[in-house]
Amino acid sequence: MGYKVAVVGATGNVGREMLNVLAEREFPADEVIALASRRSLGKEVSFGDSVLKCRDLETYDFSQTDLCLMSAGSSVSKEWSPKIGAQGCVVIDNSSCWRYDVDVPLIVPEVNADAVAGFTKKNIIANPNCSTAQLVVALKPLHDVAGIKRVVVSTYQSVSGAGKDAMDELWAQTKGKFVPGQEVEPTKFPKEIAFNCIPHIDVFMEDGYTKEEWKMMVETKKIIDKKIKLTATCVRVPVFVGHSEAVNIEFERPITVEEAREILRTSPGIMVVDKREPGGYVTPCEAAGEYATYVSRIREDATVDNGLALWIVSDNLLKGAALNTVQIAETLINRGLLKDRAAA
Repeated sequence: MGYKVAVVGATGNVGREMLNVLAEREFPADEVIALASRRSLGKEVSFGDSVLKCRDLETYDFSQTDLCLMSAGSSVSKEWSPKIGAQGCVVIDNSSCWRYDVDVPLIVPEVNADAVAGFTKKNIIANPNCSTAQLVVALKPLHDVAGIKRVVVSTYQSVSGAGKDAMDELWAQTKGKFVPGQEVEPTKFPKEIAFNCIPHIDVFMEDGYTKEEWKMMVETKKIIDKKIKLTATCVRVPVFVGHSEAVNIEFERPITVEEAREILRTSPGIMVVDKREPGGYVTPCEAAGEYATYVSRIREDATVDNGLALWIVSDNLLKGAALNTVQIAETLINRGLLKDRAAA
């Protein structure tokens, strides 16, 4: 017997990827339901070899559903996740709404799977920010060996992280560069994104950091270790799918490049591609559609004691969102934390 799974926000970029990942990984579901807002009622989405018609979130009864994979934004999750959880359905939420709630575990299964047991307080589990997810997958095994004191990270984040409208804007502006009279003014982003880089993701805070940068600081502490100091600069780049990060790490204890490389090679969820030659690294184009978090350019950072520098790349719609969500669901099942209603 399997589980009954609902995907909220099934028509969005991440919702569609959730359905793809459920099918690809042969998740033990007897039934999968696609849910969206009323305006998407009846819209068709793919699930493996089949097609699902979207149902209305507002009229759906979750009392006989085991899992809800939520990807409809913070405002929807704030309203609906507690209601869904109260009906006995476990919510795994991809928005930022519940990440900083002390009663909601923030989970990356390769990093802190043990913390998932805390979901029973609200029946909600949070998925971290896309840029945080791939970062902590690489940081945790190194932290376990040498203890991380400080991290400096610069991100190069694809437009898919801002949704379908953002991808459409990049495409339209790119075409407009080559077709006179078809120039497109920015609406999704504050400046033109085609052939450009924008050092601004989410809103600015009083200290000058953006909320995206703040998320990485706070989430890394919650997931790995509250003592880690982290500073981030988050940049939107004209890439459709795939986030990249240049990371400098200062450790408490010595760790060599060779040791770090071997640790990462044997760590779950990581692929090391680190040849010191042209092309001996992974770019976001190559990571798109892949489950792994790729680590390249491993080298000593001689500006600090016990320092290393890394290049980390991952598909933000997968490990940064849909894949991690499904992996959390798999963790619940593998640890016997999710009761099969049909079997009960």
